[in-house]
Amino acid sequence: MKNSMLFFSVFCAKHFLFRPCRRTLKFYCRHILFLSTTSFVLLTHAQTAGDVLKQQAGEGVKEGAQVATEQTANKVTDKVLGKIFDKKTKKTTDANSSNNSNGTTPGANPENNLVKDTADSSATFKTYSKFDFIPGDKILAYDNFSKDAIGDFPVSWNTNSAAEVVTSSSNGGHWLMFSKQGKYLPEYITSLPDNFTLEYDVVCNDKFSYYSPEFSLYFLTGKNGKEVFNGWFMSDEKRSGVKISIHPTDGLNNGGLANAESFEDGQSVIKNQVNTTQFKTNEEKGERSVHVSIWRQRQRIRVYLNEEKVYDLPRAFPDNKVYTTLLFEISGDMKDNDRYLLGNIKFAAGAPDTREKLISEGKFVTRGILFKVNSDKIKPESYGVLKDIAEVLTENSSVRVKIVGHTDSDGSDADNLALSKRRAKAVKFALVNDFGISESRMETDGKGESQPVDNNSAEEGKANNRRVEFLKL
Repeated sequence: MKNSMLFFSVFCAKHFLFRPCRRTLKFYCRHILFLSTTSFVLLTHAQTAGDVLKQQAGEGVKEGAQVATEQTANKVTDKVLGKIFDKKTKKTTDANSSNNSNGTTPGANPENNLVKDTADSSATFKTYSKFDFIPGDKILAYDNFSKDAIGDFPVSWNTNSAAEVVTSSSNGGHWLMFSKQGKYLPEYITSLPDNFTLEYDVVCNDKFSYYSPEFSLYFLTGKNGKEVFNGWFMSDEKRSGVKISIHPTDGLNNGGLANAESFEDGQSVIKNQVNTTQFKTNEEKGERSVHVSIWRQRQRIRVYLNEEKVYDLPRAFPDNKVYTTLLFEISGDMKDNDRYLLGNIKFAAGAPDTREKLISEGKFVTRGILFKVNSDKIKPESYGVLKDIAEVLTENSSVRVKIVGHTDSDGSDADNLALSKRRAKAVKFALVNDFGISESRMETDGKGESQPVDNNSAEEGKANNRRVEFLKL
């Protein structure tokens, strides 16, 4: 169509400019009308087909066609986001399975190459050499949207706007996609302890507009209900707390922006914006993504984007307040096809004391050593936990430990047992090769799903069961 228009424009320009007459003008107008009408018909047809696909992905189909629905949803999501997900990079991950770093997928083959996986993992650890984030002991909430229907708003959330659960062909699992201004409330979080950690992943399209709004998160005092949808809820209710915002582009470089603001009784008391080298374009996937890690210790808050610590504020939370509300917000209209995808939310409480638990109590349990799905490849964001363990072992050179891997109940018993053993070996491999701990000081074992510590019927229970234990010998 574009070539036809170009050829016709050149033709008419030649005849109209150099042979001006009434017949030429009538000929030009008649064919412009014809081509415009044809273009409109073709665009209308394409739009109708797109609407049908979107409806199929949004509404789903009845039992027996779930796989076809999710494949359609993948296509629609990829198209809407400007093909930010490269299907060639898709792993053997069931979109319906738990999209957790420590999860397993039913029916998957757990036999992976340990040496290759851990070697790759070791290379990525170098960028995390200053990463000191350590997640909380007890997982209070874990949300990967796996139980929510494609195209629906999550049943355990509330909003004054709209968002929908989608699938990602390159990242796997379910994600909550935002495209509109509004507030988004996970109703299952009703209390924020003095010591907690929060982790989540954010993905957006590569060509994200500088003029689209930032993606914000609040930790607040006050009720965790419809009151937050009041536009003046901060000042009217005199709430205190912290707001953390991220934006994938600073307008100049292939990086991003981060904002932090502290409130006391409805008034802003601390505010700052910094550039970050994170939120860069992933050339392989054609997208921008970032792993957000937040660590609160009473008044103090640390914020990490991937391996970069962007904030460490010692007086961010006003003292002597009870914090109860966690709230996401998009404060303005999104441009064109810009989208945010949110996934893998993990909320945990407690400040682990590795030294006390391992040396004095003889047992240290962590859920902060994360693995790729169905793999023994350790994720780089596990660096802080591994470094903490290595320091304890270095300072106590006579201590020997057994490393034991555990999984949730997804998948077969045999597969989970094999996977847990390989993961324990991978942890030993990392401690030897990346932190210089003598191999002779460590033994490994795996228990698979045989020793759960929580209910495998709930996502947070599964997340608590996926763990690595260090037992003093």
